[in-house]
Amino acid sequence: MAHTTLRRQRLADAAISTLARSGMRGLTHRAVDQTAEVPAGSCSYYFRTRRELLQATVERLAELDLSEIDERPALTGPASIAQIADATAGLIEHWTTAGRERMLARYELALEAPRRPELRAALHTAGSRHRAVAENLLAAAGAPDPAAHASAFVAFLDGILFNQLTAAAPHRLTSEQLRRTLLGLIRTYTGPHHP
Repeated sequence: MAHTTLRRQRLADAAISTLARSGMRGLTHRAVDQTAEVPAGSCSYYFRTRRELLQATVERLAELDLSEIDERPALTGPASIAQIADATAGLIEHWTTAGRERMLARYELALEAPRRPELRAALHTAGSRHRAVAENLLAAAGAPDPAAHASAFVAFLDGILFNQLTAAAPHRLTSEQLRRTLLGLIRTYTGPHHP
């Protein structure tokens, strides 16, 4: 069983790499086999259809994202607003450098989702986990109604992340600008009573 799980993870990781490198058109079972350096037919053995492959890829992206969020205590437990902003800025910087490939794959999937209801549903399910983290983070920051603002907070972060990935260098935020922007954003949710 463990071998099967590891092989499925390896293939999902290869699908992420393939998506980032070649886009949705380049995502084929054969291309994933080549990226994973496994025998031809391996991907189609574990993921019979493209739909299954896309589902596994979305699930793996969410698993990796949440693991990296969990590594930052300021995003999962009690912390000051400044600590939350610093940790969030660090996560965005990580996702636009070391995690860049995953983020590019995620945006490829997001752009395909309006044409594939099953992919949209998978992304929504994965996104609900991110929104739950955002709700908890806003609650820890002292927001009076974190549940009402979690989706908007995630959307703002997604926009910042997209800009950091795709904008020309002069239009990307520096580390300090990113931190200040996030600090200001979090303060809009917590109100003027928090320093």
